[in-house]
Amino acid sequence: MAEGEVGTSISFGGRPWRVLDRQGDAALLVTEKIIEQRPYHDAYKEITWADCALRTYLNGAFYEGFGATDRARIVPVVNKNLDNQWYGTKGGEDTEDRVFLLSMEEVVCRYFGDSSEKLHNPGKKQRYWFERKDANNGKRTAWLEAGGGIWWWWLRSPGRVGVKAVYVHGDGNIGIQGNNILIGNLADGRCTGGVRPALWMRLG
Repeated sequence: MAEGEVGTSISFGGRPWRVLDRQGDAALLVTEKIIEQRPYHDAYKEITWADCALRTYLNGAFYEGFGATDRARIVPVVNKNLDNQWYGTKGGEDTEDRVFLLSMEEVVCRYFGDSSEKLHNPGKKQRYWFERKDANNGKRTAWLEAGGGIWWWWLRSPGRVGVKAVYVHGDGNIGIQGNNILIGNLADGRCTGGVRPALWMRLG
């Protein structure tokens, strides 16, 4: 099987990544597991992906953690950050990223099965998340790299208001209302969602 074939697993930077897409000599990768838990931002204020602390970390310290050879293979891309389809919350400006979180549209409509019907046609009783019986939920479930348990993970898309970001629930359901970007867990007071970085990598 050729390197970079969609649906396969590839080793990069010392961990396994899943190939989601292929464009010419580059492949879109996302980590197979949740690599760590972090809040979306470091202050409880309205924020978009363009200015959040998690983006700064992924394109800074996390990116710099790769060796020089691997960094040279990471392709900078311009990401569109759409408004929330149910609530109209602003997604913010387009961003140039080396490492990023997937968007709600990428997770819902493209790379983990097509649940676009639920995204664009919410039911009368749907306010916070997709139906529990969404056939694609199982494709979006993720495990923690450390500890092995299932956990929820962040997307870069805005939630119902500017202090929330969309997430994938532990059962794979889409939390389109979003979780708080900082305040949350009783244990430490922070909303520490799972982080599954994505990036485009040159093959060969």
